[in-house]
Amino acid sequence: MTGQTFGYIRVSTLDQNTIRQLDGEHLDRVFTDQASGKDQNRPQLEALIDFVRDGDIVLVHSMDRLARNLDDLRAIVRRLTATKAQVRFVKENLTFTGDDTAMATFLLSVMGAFAEFERALIRERQREGIALAKKAGVYKGRGKMLNTEQASALTRRAAAGEAKAALAREFGVSRQTVYQYLRPNP
Repeated sequence: MTGQTFGYIRVSTLDQNTIRQLDGEHLDRVFTDQASGKDQNRPQLEALIDFVRDGDIVLVHSMDRLARNLDDLRAIVRRLTATKAQVRFVKENLTFTGDDTAMATFLLSVMGAFAEFERALIRERQREGIALAKKAGVYKGRGKMLNTEQASALTRRAAAGEAKAALAREFGVSRQTVYQYLRPNP
């Protein structure tokens, strides 16, 4: 039985290019999430998993587009192949069917571990770069979201019992930012 071919694309930010991930591939439908790979809340991935059927093929540019750690990668591939769909990773040139051999399982584990390791190295280099930039006086971090007057108004109104979510909306910041301003010695 021949099914349809679906693409799954994940980008972390809206300005990232989604076109290049599966460029040139014939796809019947594409599911695209704008979320971090470590984020478990990916509505389009869940929609894809619910949508695929026996005989379908799911194309993903690379393993790191599907998951950022090995446990999540294995779990997602298992969920997709449980529907009897195939999962193909274009960059790694690997296909998983659910009836995988010991070698296929090994390759998924090794390649997934390399993707996880690569991500850890990127974070480590980023932290080192920020530390060096701070030491050189170049890195200042993100500026304050609220000026002094706004911050004191926020603190005063929150102390008076106004809802944090309403304050966040009014000041144009997240609730997390509101709570950061309400912490002692911000």
